[in-house]
Amino acid sequence: MTVIRHEVGPMMSRAVEHNGTVYLAGLTAADASAGIEGQTQQILDHIDQLLALAGTSKSNLLTCMIYVTDIRDRPAMNKVYQAWFDPKNKPTRACVEVNLAGDTRIEIVVTAAK
Repeated sequence: MTVIRHEVGPMMSRAVEHNGTVYLAGLTAADASAGIEGQTQQILDHIDQLLALAGTSKSNLLTCMIYVTDIRDRPAMNKVYQAWFDPKNKPTRACVEVNLAGDTRIEIVVTAAK
């Protein structure tokens, strides 16, 4: 059994590969001053980078968990999300309202097949 870890930091790995599955940590925007659309795009771009690093892509997403600080941001977030995901390979998804630190308005966690 092999476990491969990417972007390993002091508290966690941003991505972990195991048994043909890639697990991404909860990702937030690097620039929290951006609005919900900007933060969403930053996160989705990071997801693309991490999935490519692990040898897969958004076409292989299995599930997506989205956390937003204000559920009223959901339509604006969905606009960016829908332009990004592969419409032929939709993952399961949930979107819930939570408290996030600072100006962070969204956090996304995904799992993909390899």
